[in-house]
This record gives sequence, structure tokens and C-alpha cells, in this order.
Amino acid sequence: MPARLSPHNLAALFWVLLMGAALYARPHLPVDETRYLAVAWEMWLRGDFLVPHLNGETYSHKPPLLFWLMQAGWQVFGVNEWWPRLVAPLFGLGCLFLVRRLAIELWPDDPCTHDLAPMFLVGCAFWSLFVTLTMFDMMLAFFGLLGLLGVLIAYRKPGLLGLCYLAVAVGLGLLTKGPAILLHILPVALTAPLWFPRMSGATQPATDKPGFWYLKLLIAVGVGIGLALAWAIPAGIAGGDAYQQEIFWGQAAGRMVQSFAHQRPLWWYTALLPVLVLPWFIWPPLWKAIRAYGAEFWRDGASLMCLIWFATAFIAFSLISGKQLHYLLPEFPALALLLARSLSKSDFKAEGRRHLLLPVGVFGVLGAVLILLQFGMLPGRLPVWSSEVDGLWGFGLIAVALAAFVYAPAKITNNVIVLSALPLTLVVVLHLALAPVLQARYNMAPLAKQLQAWERDGITIAYFGKYHGQFQFLGRLTQPMKVIGRRDNDVADFLQENPDSRVITYYKILPTRADPVVTYPFRQGVMAVWDHATLVANPGIENRL
Repeated sequence: MPARLSPHNLAALFWVLLMGAALYARPHLPVDETRYLAVAWEMWLRGDFLVPHLNGETYSHKPPLLFWLMQAGWQVFGVNEWWPRLVAPLFGLGCLFLVRRLAIELWPDDPCTHDLAPMFLVGCAFWSLFVTLTMFDMMLAFFGLLGLLGVLIAYRKPGLLGLCYLAVAVGLGLLTKGPAILLHILPVALTAPLWFPRMSGATQPATDKPGFWYLKLLIAVGVGIGLALAWAIPAGIAGGDAYQQEIFWGQAAGRMVQSFAHQRPLWWYTALLPVLVLPWFIWPPLWKAIRAYGAEFWRDGASLMCLIWFATAFIAFSLISGKQLHYLLPEFPALALLLARSLSKSDFKAEGRRHLLLPVGVFGVLGAVLILLQFGMLPGRLPVWSSEVDGLWGFGLIAVALAAFVYAPAKITNNVIVLSALPLTLVVVLHLALAPVLQARYNMAPLAKQLQAWERDGITIAYFGKYHGQFQFLGRLTQPMKVIGRRDNDVADFLQENPDSRVITYYKILPTRADPVVTYPFRQGVMAVWDHATLVANPGIENRL
């Protein structure tokens, strides 16, 4: 296969297609993406790159690296909406190249694994969806891969290169999402004396004594922590006692303690993992390859490293009851490496098309579901937005599934490429099919532009309920949004103090006893803006029904 069409380059092309669909079809999604934009916008307005703020208050929930990178792009390209949407996904693209580089370090004599690992990664439906989102975990995955690459190089070779990789990964990982980066790197680094000697063709490590390795590890991690503290200490001083408490405690032990709130059961990740790794979970040849590889998972040090990497984080996140699916993203490269190695070492030869029946059938059914949704033919009570879905795009998913079945290549690498095209097509089709819903019900820009015009006219605007900064960047608002409805009598106080004002609120069912200034569909309900006179004449109308 020509180099320009090699599997890892094709994986990068898949990323381009995914991002093209996302940029075309999807607005900035509330509340997360719009909130991060609001923090970056306020940083830009203030010219304060030390302490992030959201709606006039210090924002301690996340460190500043993502916001700094948004600022860097705005400095080069000017303030725009497309650059912030590329920042985190570009780290996802970088992960595809880093996972191949890590495969080369782990199995230098296995070019098949080098090529397959990026395809297995981009071919996970879950990864393909989340790689398009503005999320901290994709950045964390990148720095986790960089840190593990540093561990391999530092343990194997003398010199500072590997330790520098590790220190930079820890430091920038801390500036991405706090101490979570240590969970993705330290278990592998601490067990290096266990798995490295078992690696095939392992050379003499740079140090024979574990004690010396742990000293080098301590120094590298310490330097990384020092990089993060170079921001955190002055930021804590400038942000005040409450902000200091949050970034030094709330980002670490405080979050861990609060997570034991039994939000989701212990088995939640285990139950969902098969869906997250589609189509690989339902491809029979891969299961045969895993069974054939069998005990090599424990004998081969490189495979053992990947198992330690995945299992420690998976178990830790399972034990913590505050679970989110994207917490597992940094561990998906470990799965991709293990699956690629297993299939590479198998003697699989595709005979006929039977092995594709299940994955092709599942994705074909998903395409049919979209078509049925278009015509309201699915059983049960459908959401209010179902009639807005452009389900005819489901024919595209069915066509790709049929093409994959008809093509049925014999070469193992091409089978992985063909199957990777299924989740890619699914994510692209979902973006295109849901575009009308996303633009109509999740696009904050039209209301944000109206708020911008009112702000210019000197009208005071307030938000009733908890405000996440949804309108700050999209409306280029220069003043913090006033927030009401959080304390007793604050609505009456606001109306008394601001006779020329308007209030935004959200309803599942819009009240009919008065007419709002404007309304916009939002999620399953509607955003309404009330003027001062209507609110005074109709006390309590702002309360949600």
C-alpha cells in the first residue's frame, strides 16, 4: 500500500472527515462547549491570563491550558468561532500519531501492529464521536501517551529525552485537567521493572537498579509538578483564598471525596464498554485472535504494560461513583494497541463474508432506525424533536455497510480499515441527520446576538436560574450576566433596581398568560425573554413549569 494511503495516514484522513462533518453540522453545544468559550472570552476581555473567570467570578473547575490555547489561536487568526472548536480535536489527531509511535517502541519488529493501532483507535465509535468535541479528556489522552512514551524511552535509554517527555506530559497534563494525568501515567511508570524485562528483544535498561529508576521518575514527575506550580502558585495568590483552596484541594482530593456520592453503580463502565468499542466487540475474528494470543498478554512485557495502563484506570474510575464516559478516553489507546497486537499475531485469513455479518448488520440496523425515525415509525413515545431529524441520511450508513460486506477483503489490514469506516460513517451520518435538531434547539447564537444588541442599547439583562455562560462568547458580551432566582426576593430586587431590563428563563412548557419578547426552542422546551413590565404585571411568571 503506498505510503500516502498507509493505514495511519488513512486514520488521519478519517479525522479530517469527522471534523468536517462536525464543523458543518454542529453549533457550539451548551453547556460545556459554550462554557469553555465563555471562560476563554472573558480571559481575552480582561487580558488576565493567570486566573480564569466565568461571568465575572473566578473559574476553578479546570486549569487554564485549553483557554490559553484558544487565546493563542485568536492572537494569530483573530477572535473567531472555528479555532476553539479545533483545539481539543487536534490533540485527538495527535493521539493517532502518538499511538503509532508508542506501538513502534513496544513492538519494533511488528509493522502490522504499527499500522493497525491508529485504525483500531479511530475505528471505535466512542472515540470517533468524542474526538470532535471540545473536551479536556482528549488533551489528557495526548499527554498520557506522551508521558508513557517518555517512560519507555527513559527506562530503556540513557539521556534526558525520555525524562523531558515525561516531565512535559505531567506538567501540561496537570494544566489540562489537574492530577488526573498521574492516574494515566504513574501505574505504568511505577511497574516498569516488572513489565520491561518481559518485552520481546528488551535491551539492557538505562539503569539496572529499580531504586535509581524511581529516583529518575521522582525527578521527572517533580519537574512536571513544578511546571504546573509555576502557574498555580501565582494564580492562587491573585485569585484569593477561595480560588486557592479550589485549585489546590478541589482539583485533587476534594473532587475524589465528593465523587463517592453513588451516582452510578460499580458495574456501569463494564456494562457500557462493549458499546463504546463497537464494531470491534462484535467482530468474531478479533475474539479468535485474542483467545489465540492468550497467555502472551502476561508473557509479553509490552502487552502487560498496556494491560496495567488500561486496568488500573478502569478499576479506579469504576470504584469512584461519580462516573462520566469520557473519563475513559485516555485508556482507549491501550485497548487499540492490545487489539492491534492480537490481530497482528493471529493467522487470520478472511474466507467469504461471514465474519462481517454481525458488524455490518448492526450498523445497517442503525441506519434503518434513522430512516424509521424520519417517518415516525419507531414504537414508543418519541421525543418532541424526532420529527426534525433528517433520517434519510440513514441510507448512507446502510450503503457503506453493504459496500463493506461486498468488498470483504482478504488482507487483515484492509479488514480493519473497512470496519473502521463503519463508525466513521455512523458519526458523520449522525451529525448530518441531527443537524436540523442541533441548529434549531442547541444553537445559542441567535439569542446571543439579540442579547448583544440589547447590551449595546443599555438594556440590563438577567438570567433566571443557574447560568453557565452560554451567551457570553457567542454574543461577544462585554458585561457579566446578572443571575437571579437563586435567592429569596432577588427577582423583585432586580426589577426594582433595573427598570430597563429583560430576563431570560427556560421552560418545558411556556406560560400562556403573557407574551414574551422573544422565544427560542431549546432542548425539549423553550427559552423565553421577558421585559420588565411583563414581569412586574405577572409576578412569578419566570418560575419554570
